[in-house]
Amino acid sequence: MSHGNYRSNLSLDEKVLMGIVRVSELFKKKASEIFKNYGLTFAQYNVLRVLSSSDSGANTVTNVSRIMLVTGANMTGISKRMERDGFLLRKRHPTDERVTLLEITPKGRQALQNIMPEKENFIAALVGDLPEAEKDKILEVLRQLIRKNQGQ
Repeated sequence: MSHGNYRSNLSLDEKVLMGIVRVSELFKKKASEIFKNYGLTFAQYNVLRVLSSSDSGANTVTNVSRIMLVTGANMTGISKRMERDGFLLRKRHPTDERVTLLEITPKGRQALQNIMPEKENFIAALVGDLPEAEKDKILEVLRQLIRKNQGQ
């Protein structure tokens, strides 16, 4: 693919970070196309994924937003739309009514099941041919970057 007379003047460090961003954007774009076929946005899919991995399929808005790196205000809007569409329930915490719990519904669980084969095929096409040792190494480097830069 030709980019005219463009020549990158990025440092190696910035090239690495831009490569991470490009792969992330590629994944997000294709995954979003898949999720849209099931009535979900990328963020909504991630909410369902977090809830399905939580004890009893429920978690607090605060915990879900922290896991997803989304502000509480954004989570409120996302969760209200998902409740309206039947993917989750919003409830008050049984021991602290100031806390809102999100709970995945059967419709939400079914959406995740329906999405899984198509999503797994896409992921396999993207990284499936990389050796497991390479995937482990990439994951460890990403974890190091996250740990090093948390809180900044």
